[in-house]
Amino acid sequence: MAPEHPLDQPLDQVNANDVVAFLVELVVLGLLAWAGFQSGGVAGWVRGIGLPVVAAVAWGLFAAPRAPVSNFWLRLVTKLVVLGAGVVAGFVVLPLWLAVLFAVVVVLNLVLMYVGPLARR
Repeated sequence: MAPEHPLDQPLDQVNANDVVAFLVELVVLGLLAWAGFQSGGVAGWVRGIGLPVVAAVAWGLFAAPRAPVSNFWLRLVTKLVVLGAGVVAGFVVLPLWLAVLFAVVVVLNLVLMYVGPLARR
């Protein structure tokens, strides 16, 4: 009998791009927090805690492999917004060369997620 709910389906095998994607997601949350705390004071605390929490909730709802809302375009837009915000945060808090390197990794990872031999979705 086939699973009736997407959460009942087993995840596919994990490939190297999936591991990189997970690490990128963790770095994005860290960069959002770091950039948020840069503003200082109460606003810095609100941004430092709020930005990664909002990003994680949005990711969990729309972009996670077992997200409760399964819509291709919503998933793609969520990934672009959250990862894009992480790249911008990287340019705020990291040295330029490291921010550029991170941006390249994010773009390559996202492209490989949808195109090529490591494509998932």
